[in-house]
Formats: sequence, structure tokens, C-alpha cells
Amino acid sequence: MKIKEYISKEKIEKKIEELAIQISNDYKGKDINIICVLKGSAIFTVELALKIKENVKLDFIEVSSYSGTKSTGKIKLNKDITSSITGKDVLIVEDIIDTGITLSYLKDYLLKKNPKSLKICTLVDKKEKRKENVDVDYVGFTIEDKFIVGFGLDYNEDYRNLPYIGVME
Repeated sequence: MKIKEYISKEKIEKKIEELAIQISNDYKGKDINIICVLKGSAIFTVELALKIKENVKLDFIEVSSYSGTKSTGKIKLNKDITSSITGKDVLIVEDIIDTGITLSYLKDYLLKKNPKSLKICTLVDKKEKRKENVDVDYVGFTIEDKFIVGFGLDYNEDYRNLPYIGVME
């Protein structure tokens, strides 16, 4: 399978720096409880957390809804967070939002745990595929409907380690 570079490593690094500055300013003087949505967001979350100036606490949640290149529309919670977020400022970090079904589920699920605040950050947003309305606070790149891989994004668990985001051809 051939993969064509779509968003360069340099553009990703610059965008992460911009997001980190914005997040640091918005959370000035506060601890940020980042919840990384596994597995795709792991690389983005680490790179982002390293650039945020405020204190960051990390936790992980894993949900699945994809099979191959298509969303099944059914959400399965594979791994829950391990720390309490009650009364805390929480930032969900996601690799990509397309239909919004997964993020809508996650937002509702985490709000039941009574955080002080809950915001969403995504590296990639595909608004044209939206089925659920989800307010996203921090967006790296808004793209058209393409199946992308790299920088954590995968195709059946492959290509996550590409240093750029590519389009499968």
C-alpha cells in the first residue's frame, strides 16, 4: 500500500506548539488532567504535554468503534481512566474526530464523573463526516474526508509510527 504525505512532520510540530500555547494560557495556574484516548492519541498527547507550561497529569481511556476504514457506530469501552476527575479541570486529547459519535460518548461518560471543567483537543477534525454535534475547544487541522494514517493514526494497527500524516492511496 502506498502512502502519500499529507501533513508534514514540521507542520504537525508547529501546530502542536500553537495548541500548547493556547492551552497553557487558558489553564494558567491550574493543573490540567489530560485524558489520552488510546491508542491513536498517544503520540499527539505526549508531544502536546511536553510543550504545555502548566502542570499536567495524564490518564488514559480506550474506546473503539472502527473496523478497517469504517466506523461501526458502536462504542466499546476497552479501558477506563484510573484516577478520579471529580472537581478537576479535564482535557480530552483525541487524534481525530470525524462522526463525533466516539467523542459524544466520551464527553457524556466523563461528565458523569463530575469534573470541574471538560474540554476537547483534537489533532485532526473531519467536520463534514459529523453525525453527532461535538464542541471541540482546540483543533489542530481541519481536513476533508480522507482516510489518513501516521502520527498515531492507524489502519488496522499499522502505520501509527509514521512521523507525518499520510493519505492511503
